[in-house]
Amino acid sequence: MPYQSVFKSGLFTGQTIIVTGGGSGISRCTAHELAALGATVVLMGRNAEKLALVEAEIREDGGVALSQVCDIREEAMVVNAIDAVLQKQGRIDALVNNAGGQYRTPMKTISTKGFEAVVRNNLTGGFIFMREVYNRWMEANGGAIVNIIADIWHGWPEFAHSGAARGGMLTLTETAACEWSAAGVRVNSVAPGGIASSGFDTYAPEIQDRLFEYAERVPMQRFGTEAEVAAAIVYLLSPAAAYITGTCLRVDGGAPNARTTWNLQAHKNSPPFEGFHRSRMPEVLVRGRRGATSG
Repeated sequence: MPYQSVFKSGLFTGQTIIVTGGGSGISRCTAHELAALGATVVLMGRNAEKLALVEAEIREDGGVALSQVCDIREEAMVVNAIDAVLQKQGRIDALVNNAGGQYRTPMKTISTKGFEAVVRNNLTGGFIFMREVYNRWMEANGGAIVNIIADIWHGWPEFAHSGAARGGMLTLTETAACEWSAAGVRVNSVAPGGIASSGFDTYAPEIQDRLFEYAERVPMQRFGTEAEVAAAIVYLLSPAAAYITGTCLRVDGGAPNARTTWNLQAHKNSPPFEGFHRSRMPEVLVRGRRGATSG
């Protein structure tokens, strides 16, 4: 069964779209949907093996994908990667800026070096990619950029470094939307909340334990899916969003809207959208369900 996108077939035919962090999670899902809609997807990331696996998946499903190792934190690598895409494809219609990462620690324990490393990973690298794509192609030809941030509203305890970086990416998005509008370049962001993806299985045990408390704190009472985030990204890249720039689309089940003055009710009235045919439930959630069943 192919990707079950809600968007029309061939929507991005003839377009070349770069997806950073393309070897796993939300980026992998987004790349699959874009390819299913006709785009030539260029997967970029640091792990050649993961990129190759996703490229092979897309090709097996009948799509077109390329992969290239690129560390977004290294300016020369970004420049070379973009130039290679232009040499091969002759165009870059869109950029999905999703590469990044962080680690959990209280703010008082973050070293200056650690803080700067996370900021470079989640803000500086994204800035470099945006700037170089704009200067090398989009300024003269137009395009669309979607930056992936996070549920940073009201602060992000134990992730102060990443929260600061993602907040910076939000305002960077808004600034670029204004400065680059005359070139026909739209720049938006997507802020995922708790999304069930392969990243859950990489969390430390104490973080994995907290996952089972998450849903009850969200108005929609569940995790989101990779396909729900991908659909938001695809929408912002599509012609339907032609008058949308400088905005942030939250995909978080209403998490920031929960209030201590309101008692959330347990329910199952929010069926998830599961369009990604290759999606798999994170092992930590599967194990949790089994434990609850056996108990």
